[in-house]
Amino acid sequence: MSTFVQSLRLWFAPGRVRQEGETPDYRFSLANERTFLAWLRTALALIGGGFAVDQFLPDLRWGVRVGLALALLAAGVLCALRAVNHWVRCEQAMRRGEDLPASRFPALLGVVVAVVAVAMVVVVVFGWEG
Repeated sequence: MSTFVQSLRLWFAPGRVRQEGETPDYRFSLANERTFLAWLRTALALIGGGFAVDQFLPDLRWGVRVGLALALLAAGVLCALRAVNHWVRCEQAMRRGEDLPASRFPALLGVVVAVVAVAMVVVVVFGWEG
């Protein structure tokens, strides 16, 4: 079975994560959970922003409006999925006594948000109808 499928199974069976290694200090597990919740808040904000762009900018050219909305919605979906994956990977690493996993996702998310923000600045500066 592939590593991805095994990892995906752990998303829905967190008790399995506890079957390996030693129990870390609860403060670290709780910090990992707070980080997970912060990522979920970010995902919800991105999804809300995507809906806001679609619903509250009707005068914006259709392609621009839909493109910006879909970029924000996709970033929100990826952020939510990545939150679960990161929580599992960090919990496993702590239980095994390994270094926490590195991730490029924060940089990728930052770039996507920056690109959408620049596009919104262009829309505001040059008007709704481009």
